[in-house]
Amino acid sequence: MAYFLKQTPRNGKVYLAIYESFYNHEKKNTAHKSFKSLGTIDKLIEQGIEDPITFYQNEVNELNDRRANEGVKKISDRSPKVYIGHFLLSSVMNKLNIKKYIDYFKLRKSFRFELYDLLASLIYCRVIKPCSKLKTYVDVLPYLYGSYDYSYDQLLDGLYFFGENYKKIVEIFTTEVQKIYGLETSKTYFDCTNFYFEIDREDDFRKKGPSKELRKDPLVGLGLLLDNNLIPIGMEMYPGNESEKPIIRNVIDNLKKQSNITGRTIHVADKGINCASNIAFSKVNGDGYLFSKSVKQLPKVEQEWILLESDYQAVTDENGVVKYLYKSCIEKFPYRIDYEGTEKIVEITEKRLVTYNPSLATKKKEEIYKMIEKAKSLSLSQSKKKEYGESSKYVNFTDGKGGKASVSINQEAIDKDLRLAGYNLLITSETNMSDVDIYSTYHQLWRIEESFRIMKSELDARPVFMKTENTIIGHFLICYLSVLLIRILEFKELEGKFSSSAILRFIKTFEVIKLDSNYVNISVISPLSNFLRNTTNLPVDNYHLSSTNLKTFFTYSL
Repeated sequence: MAYFLKQTPRNGKVYLAIYESFYNHEKKNTAHKSFKSLGTIDKLIEQGIEDPITFYQNEVNELNDRRANEGVKKISDRSPKVYIGHFLLSSVMNKLNIKKYIDYFKLRKSFRFELYDLLASLIYCRVIKPCSKLKTYVDVLPYLYGSYDYSYDQLLDGLYFFGENYKKIVEIFTTEVQKIYGLETSKTYFDCTNFYFEIDREDDFRKKGPSKELRKDPLVGLGLLLDNNLIPIGMEMYPGNESEKPIIRNVIDNLKKQSNITGRTIHVADKGINCASNIAFSKVNGDGYLFSKSVKQLPKVEQEWILLESDYQAVTDENGVVKYLYKSCIEKFPYRIDYEGTEKIVEITEKRLVTYNPSLATKKKEEIYKMIEKAKSLSLSQSKKKEYGESSKYVNFTDGKGGKASVSINQEAIDKDLRLAGYNLLITSETNMSDVDIYSTYHQLWRIEESFRIMKSELDARPVFMKTENTIIGHFLICYLSVLLIRILEFKELEGKFSSSAILRFIKTFEVIKLDSNYVNISVISPLSNFLRNTTNLPVDNYHLSSTNLKTFFTYSL
């Protein structure tokens, strides 16, 4: 059979692709499949190819000549490897029946490609080998098992559309996860993070603001909501200069409306989300809250209560070593709340749990002593205030005679931080919840930090090479959905037997080499592959695999 150059007119443009004809033994006739997508003639001319049709027709002729003269097998410019580890992700996508709902978008907007295939393949590629969208299209997608036929321009168009409609797509996934796996929203965990962009100027979306990495670059923010079983159930994107505090209200409000959630939920978040408005929001909605609160910002009376050694109880490990101390109280506390444009002070009954962690205290004190040494060394020279960094809180800056600044160590601030090192305060509306339950519930927040770590490290969420707001949001939507599928595999399908890192490692490294009509499995045995072999009977550890074997992986339902 032969190769040929296909010209497809679409929307006033002409797309070029090299197709390969072959004999289909099942249908007993000649069939065609895409060998190489090339893009539009206009784009190819912009890239320096004066006559794309002639140029690629010559390439087709060379391919046909090479096939005609094949007598001895030679190496190719195309690797024979095929990624197949994403069959686990594909199984979850099929189980959720996402395709049906994504296809509905085609009713209002005509696409010349399969929107679901684009979404699914971008998720699979992001998990297998995260990189820029161009490298994904050139270096990953061609080696992904499955039939995906779209151009790079269509990839960008689709990504823009996903970003434009990201809240609807998140809603589709959350609703289907609720139907198939169930969601536990009696407690919801929330946190925000931000991603920096190494660009010189801000725009309407990428704005300078407080950075988690203490950078000065423009940022975008991402709020993430998890259910009680730590499954992602909502996300919200916002400009980097906006406060993260209202985001929890937006996400929870949207989630309850779209999922018809009417029951009471407890919102769990760290001190960055703690504010009177969020507490009021929880109360008005009939919900509860569990937030941490900075002990340094408490009134003097409350700090004195925290530092009193009486009433503390100890929690020890199996060797009798103290892990942490705790005590609690239930009282009415005043909050200043904006009500219909007027500030009002309301008293809210809540439980406050203070803990003291000896290990944390030691770590915090070491950090304080390092900052003190830095402040003292800089004070001996004519240093500028900005050079002190975080240690500036331990320095007094006053104007001296002659306009020269005077610098002195703030011993009062140092003593206060040393006294409060190791203490943490949790506040909650759940006055009947036990102290130990409050502590353990709050400390599940590390799971949301782990989700951010997966997004930032395992999925390389940044650097982001997209420039428009909707393509940037589309990129982070793909990252969010990737984390969602990994978490479903981890907690629902594999029931916590394997970590997210183990699942990711398997998906990334499970690949085969194509040899004529058969394949050679070049992956290595792992605990997860052994588990899949024993529980699914899939030939995950077979050395030789047929085309039928590969189809079996992608038709298997977990």
